Amino acid sequence: MNPSVSGDTTNICGRQLQVRGLVQGVGFRPFVWQLARRLDLSGWVCNNAQGVTIRIQGSPDRLTDFDCALRKEAPAAAQVRSIEQQDMPLSSMTDFVIRPSPTEAITPTAAITPDLATCSQCRAEWADPANRRYRYPFINCTQCGPRYSILERIPYDRPNTSMRGFQQCAACQAEYDDPANRRYHAQPNACPQCGPQCGWWDAAGVEASTGADAVATAVAALRNGRIVAVKGIGGFHLMTLAGQAASVAELRRRKQRDAKPFAVMFPSLQVVRAFAQVSDLEAELLTSPVAPIVLVERSREWTSAIAPGNPFIGAFLPYSPLHLAIMEGVDTPLIATSGNLADEPLCYDEAEAVERLRGIADGYLVHNRPIVRPIDDSVVRVVLGRPLWLRRARGLAPAPLTVPGVAESDPVIAVGGHLKNTVAIASGNQVIISPHIGDLDTVKAEAAHQAAIHSLTNLYPKVPDTWVCDLHPDYVASRQVRERINPARISEVQHHHAHALATLADNGLDGSVLGVIWDGTGYGPDGTVWGGEFLQVNGTAFERVGYLRPFPLPGGDEAVKSPARTALGLLFAWKGEAVFDDPCWRRFLHFTPAALDTLRGMLARSIRCPLTSSVGRLFDAVSSLLGLCQRTRFEGEAAMALEFAAERAPREDNGAPLACDDRESATLPIIDWSGWIDRLLTDLASGVAPDRLAYRFHRDLARAIVQVADKVRAPRVVLGGGCFQNRCLLELTVHALEAAGHEVFWPKQVPPNDGGLALGQAYAGLRQTRAHALD
Repeated sequence: MNPSVSGDTTNICGRQLQVRGLVQGVGFRPFVWQLARRLDLSGWVCNNAQGVTIRIQGSPDRLTDFDCALRKEAPAAAQVRSIEQQDMPLSSMTDFVIRPSPTEAITPTAAITPDLATCSQCRAEWADPANRRYRYPFINCTQCGPRYSILERIPYDRPNTSMRGFQQCAACQAEYDDPANRRYHAQPNACPQCGPQCGWWDAAGVEASTGADAVATAVAALRNGRIVAVKGIGGFHLMTLAGQAASVAELRRRKQRDAKPFAVMFPSLQVVRAFAQVSDLEAELLTSPVAPIVLVERSREWTSAIAPGNPFIGAFLPYSPLHLAIMEGVDTPLIATSGNLADEPLCYDEAEAVERLRGIADGYLVHNRPIVRPIDDSVVRVVLGRPLWLRRARGLAPAPLTVPGVAESDPVIAVGGHLKNTVAIASGNQVIISPHIGDLDTVKAEAAHQAAIHSLTNLYPKVPDTWVCDLHPDYVASRQVRERINPARISEVQHHHAHALATLADNGLDGSVLGVIWDGTGYGPDGTVWGGEFLQVNGTAFERVGYLRPFPLPGGDEAVKSPARTALGLLFAWKGEAVFDDPCWRRFLHFTPAALDTLRGMLARSIRCPLTSSVGRLFDAVSSLLGLCQRTRFEGEAAMALEFAAERAPREDNGAPLACDDRESATLPIIDWSGWIDRLLTDLASGVAPDRLAYRFHRDLARAIVQVADKVRAPRVVLGGGCFQNRCLLELTVHALEAAGHEVFWPKQVPPNDGGLALGQAYAGLRQTRAHALD
């Protein structure tokens, strides 16, 4: 019999628990209900603005069992971050029930559950002809389906989602109301009789069919090599046959995406393995609830247009029932790339898609479940036996991250950088990072950035006390903050300092560390372009303790697109004007006489030739000198070519690292590349293979990092910046540092690139507000 005050209460206790974490939309309340009934406890459970509240009473032993099981047996998709308990007086409750969510007038802090890939139980029902949801494109339960993408406000209840317009039929309502059913309070719950439906629109946006006929029409178009825009969970994909070179080439032409790799959706893990080498961890990631795009190494030649010159395929599996239907019908791999024009944000509304994708898509497979919050696919690669996230989006965002050393602080908002932008909102020790937004190079991208800020602040409406932005004077995100926010509420954080703080926060570290932050571009306090930095970091303070020897970029941003220009700037910094009389390098770099005269004048007079210490630009220059890439078609292309060349080469231990200038007159350790470049040109002229030189370059950079870490006596080293997306560089660096006795940390949950910048900015803002509060 359930305990209550009506019986013997000498051994009965009452408690109230506040559970925080990812506990809404994952079947947590029915799990608590079943657990309480199993242990013969009375009370209630409900969602609230902070997570889940549980009021419970029973014997001390049973309550102890309940506490243990609450963490150990929680649903797979749940993440219990904390449980706060307090004793409560006994009540007359005789049963355990699930209560409706209260309408609270307090600031929401509940974690938002990300969108989850279709679970195995729903897949089985979807494939069962006897099931009433047989092949229904929107089947879901508490363990899978849309969450964040349909959420309008917290708490996560159906009236607060875009599903509120779909009245459940009697059968669905019965499931929804039954705590013993896995669809109990599954907010997107629906079936073919009462839920969302698909439609097929032609290229002009005119509806031609609905329901199963719409899916069949889309499948037929894809099988015929057409390009179809498919509305998924968080936005549109552009899909076409991956194995048909003409279709892939046409998609590239229409999308204006000359060479950047396309992602490929495969029908099954078995088919992925037919095309690529897949490790156990990569297979686990592919089939996980996150269902990200996983970079796997090709095992056989395939359509070169998918990823020109790239040994990896960005592979992923169908993660929604609509994708399952498409892949079953087509039964062959499909290109599935973001539904947008190059450099624009993701399309997620049908009317918007018809307008923006006109001339790209031959037809549209749409549905009438509104997407409230767009979200792209997450991207990951496996390095050093663990995931290295390159894009944090669907399946991960906006799950909160817990950061160290800031238990109490006022809320802050961080607006990120210019490339691979994300934004973040933070309070206490929790940071919520938006899904990937992208580069802010267009008006539409700027609007998407502002919409992301508005989206986060709407969910968590307490007004931020501090706005954190990058130090760069021209970054769009930073400029918008400076134009709209009182300067007293703005905190500017140097780009590479934010990278270091992101790795610190991501690894739960506090205290002093050496940050090795290598990337393409970041504004330095001295007005130059930083990017090869060694920073001694201690909380909100940092000191530059080393850097790459600077060199000029002839033409500034134009040099970023032209590695040959960058290489010429590097050679000029080495030999000055004498380099133009040296014929050695001319066999590797090819300029017209007129172009060379112009560049010579620019370099000699320092006109539009900003200085940079960027390792990312050094990668570009070496890639050019090795003949791998003279002009980039997308960001990172030259560096990727150099990485892939290094991976092809045999491993060599001989040779000297890039020199570390440790003369008495040197105020800071400087990584001097000049001697290495001299050897590179000599070796090239003597016929040494470019692949071998590419490997030596990576190896010697790693050794140079160890030199500086030893010189500044740094026991702990954190790595960050886009250069550490490079598997070869990251592995060599970690192994070299560990062999030298240093403890090494690199990003775990956020990307090392600028997609993690908002975390570092937010962490800086939290620490600053906490410090001010303690003053």
